[in-house]
Amino acid sequence: MRPLARNVWLLGLVGILLQCAAVPAADNAPAAHPGYKILGCDNGKVTILSAAGKVLWQADCPLTAHDLQLLPGGNILMPISDTTIVELTPEKKVVWKYESRPRAGYEGKIEVHAFQRLADGRTMIAESGNARIIEVDADGKITHEVPLTVDRPDAHRDTRLVRKLENGNYLVCHEGDGKVREYDPTGKVVWSYTLELGDRQPAGGHGPEGYGNALYSAVRLENGNTLIGGGNSHRVLEVDPQGKIVWSIEQNDLPGITLAWVTAVQQLPNGNVIISNCHAGPDQPQLIEVNRDKEVVWQFRDFQNFGNSLAIAWILDVEGVRR
Repeated sequence: MRPLARNVWLLGLVGILLQCAAVPAADNAPAAHPGYKILGCDNGKVTILSAAGKVLWQADCPLTAHDLQLLPGGNILMPISDTTIVELTPEKKVVWKYESRPRAGYEGKIEVHAFQRLADGRTMIAESGNARIIEVDADGKITHEVPLTVDRPDAHRDTRLVRKLENGNYLVCHEGDGKVREYDPTGKVVWSYTLELGDRQPAGGHGPEGYGNALYSAVRLENGNTLIGGGNSHRVLEVDPQGKIVWSIEQNDLPGITLAWVTAVQQLPNGNVIISNCHAGPDQPQLIEVNRDKEVVWQFRDFQNFGNSLAIAWILDVEGVRR
């Protein structure tokens, strides 16, 4: 090789090596989703799972819980029966307990599907059968009661998720009525949304083949809209205060994923939505994160620690989640 040609060749080789060193191939690859720490209930256990899938904490739960709350100090608010809520320490010591009983004039069954420790220390409890919301103090005394409007009374279906809002009202999901109602502190309905069936006929079953308007959850967003987990309508809706659907995900909108009984929904600070996909079967994810372009950015499937009845699951390691 002549000296000039050899020098040109060497300079080119050095340039290639410098480019490879400056831009490693790994830097061009998309970062893997880190996953989330999860609090959920299934298979007879309330479980906290690390983002890596390791069991961090578990406690026995003899029923399918429809609500859970991790409190600021690390205790967990959870059900131990259809009527009884406890506050459990990480060491599994019961430090608070409340059992709902029939109100005056009612002799039927009671089920509790929703509860919430409030900022003032009281606990909000939604009592299906009693058709009311109560607020209970640390001594178990009822300090406030809100009567609920129920078109089709049923102790198992009067309510699902219920949350007290920042304005002091209560956002209530009525599974049996297929409605979300917002109540003021006196029990007056100040806003409502009815989940319509459209052209389809109701069909029985908990899995993807069933169909109805048995909605599960509703979250009031900062913009005033309401995000709804549509239960066995197999969808997620965002509706504005006038009841107009402004965003939705239908049963088969996500490639390779089939929505079944859509239970809890959560909105992350970046606008992404976490969907709980209950009763969908072992080949489907139990949790799905989608962005507002309906792109799946994360999905979770763990049929060892959870099962096909993961109705309630909250992500724990993101601040500012609306749920």
